[in-house]
Amino acid sequence: LIKAKALITIKNDDSGGGSTIIIPTAGATSPSEYVGYNLVWADEFTGAAVNENNWSFEIGNNNGWGNNELEYYKKENSTIHENEYLVVTAKPEQTGEFEYTSSRLISKGKKEFTFGRVDIRAVMPIGQGIWPALWTLGADISTNNWPACGEIDIMEYVGYRPNVVQASVHTMSYNHSIGTEKTATKNILNAEKEFHIYAMEWTADKITGYVDGVAYFTFMNDKKNDKKTWPFNAPFYLKLNLAWGGNWGGSQGIDETKLPATYEIDYVRVYQK
Repeated sequence: LIKAKALITIKNDDSGGGSTIIIPTAGATSPSEYVGYNLVWADEFTGAAVNENNWSFEIGNNNGWGNNELEYYKKENSTIHENEYLVVTAKPEQTGEFEYTSSRLISKGKKEFTFGRVDIRAVMPIGQGIWPALWTLGADISTNNWPACGEIDIMEYVGYRPNVVQASVHTMSYNHSIGTEKTATKNILNAEKEFHIYAMEWTADKITGYVDGVAYFTFMNDKKNDKKTWPFNAPFYLKLNLAWGGNWGGSQGIDETKLPATYEIDYVRVYQK
């Protein structure tokens, strides 16, 4: 196993009037290799700043990013903590057009891939209103708008539902806007206090979602050669972000006393056969 790390994070307490120290325990780690796979790309988030050979930043609000989200995405809200962790922070702003800021990183045009396994080792933020995710979109999105391009949600989490993670796929035939998305949830312990491994295995036959090596979501290729049901034979890119509010993250309201909230990522690793 790859050596685990530890991280101390200061967060507001439940009353909003003080702070507590949350120390994630080591939690799960990825094996150094998976049978039949090779590690082809990884970001271990070392160095003084985000490696822009791997990631670009999406800047702005873009009319709520299609989900009525409240945050304005900025580069400055993504930092590397002690040369070991990516920390994405959602926080209130005192000035400017938007009340809240956060960050979204994408690998489009830099680290795209077709088929493979993706692992993210992360600690979830705390608070009603938060919505962290690691997800993918088809690299042909400029010519095939969502959901025609396809989307795979490796991990999504909403703060009003602690310790429940979700994996999903979206296509023209299967997506949440028409009530047909393919999805599953899994309860885990201490998602906001310790590291867990959220993973996706994507082959020509199926897409499988995992937490700590346990499979809990499967979407099969129907073999109809129909992009409306299986657009997953083409390059995809990663998106890593922390949203605030919106149609899902804010569906039970928001608790601003939980800000700033941090989404802490130890690494992202991509394996292929």
